[in-house]
Amino acid sequence: MKRTQTISLYHAALRTSAILVLALLIFDSGFISPVTKQLSDGTQAYVATVVGMSASVEPTELNTWTAALTAKETELNRREAALNDREISVDLDRGVATTAPDVSIYVLSIILFIILVLIALNYALDVARYRQQQALIGRYEQKA
Repeated sequence: MKRTQTISLYHAALRTSAILVLALLIFDSGFISPVTKQLSDGTQAYVATVVGMSASVEPTELNTWTAALTAKETELNRREAALNDREISVDLDRGVATTAPDVSIYVLSIILFIILVLIALNYALDVARYRQQQALIGRYEQKA
């Protein structure tokens, strides 16, 4: 007596989510094309600016000074970025890379790993349950 296991909705959803996260990870990492990584980074930056919140505050002397200081700091950051670009273009920057690692790739990798562990655990538990059912069927047939 051979039994076949049917694929439940849970198993289909788990496999589909694993494939979807894997495809998203490949897309986000730029493995296929660097354009996909740029598109992903641009989308993340756009979503971050859209989600941002603003509020209006009555101008005071402190607010005015803070705004001026922030404007000067922004200008200095812009100049520093331009200087870094110029150094890179003339190959003066031979030190450690200054770009931060892309966090989204790490997060997606962790999610994919968790999903794969859950799939493996689910498979192991299904096999254990199937063996237990077979043992119970064997005991029942011996008594009968």
